[in-house]
Amino acid sequence: MADTQDPVFQIQRVYLKEASLEQPNSPAILLEQEQPGVDIQLGVEASQAADGVFEVCVTATVTTKIKDRTVFLAEVKQAGIFEIRNIDPEQMNAVMGIACPQIIYPYLRGNVADLITRAGFPPVHLAEINFQAMYEQQQAQLAQQQQGSGIITSA
Repeated sequence: MADTQDPVFQIQRVYLKEASLEQPNSPAILLEQEQPGVDIQLGVEASQAADGVFEVCVTATVTTKIKDRTVFLAEVKQAGIFEIRNIDPEQMNAVMGIACPQIIYPYLRGNVADLITRAGFPPVHLAEINFQAMYEQQQAQLAQQQQGSGIITSA
């Protein structure tokens, strides 16, 4: 009889791993009346911390500029530690690329808005993210790169 164990997925901790804010052109740029342009970049990374324990980080980089001058640059990295065991290896990437970021992201949104507000600016509210669509898009890009690089996968 096969030794089957139930899958385990538990949040151990959610924490702010890193936060930075720069205002390289202050105070002069704060006197500008023009609306700044806002660029937001998101990233997800995962690593194994111990046997069956993984750290997943979601990073937001918010850059605001007026013309070519930076008003502020904020980078916030929100992390979580998750116990993940007895999950099919094919599903593991999806769990760490979809389920974990969905748990972490609300904390990241709050910390980004808070950091920017504390710096004296109106808060930047990050939009809701469909991590499943983002994950599927990354997988499709990966498949295209493998086809384009001459890597052939066949049965």
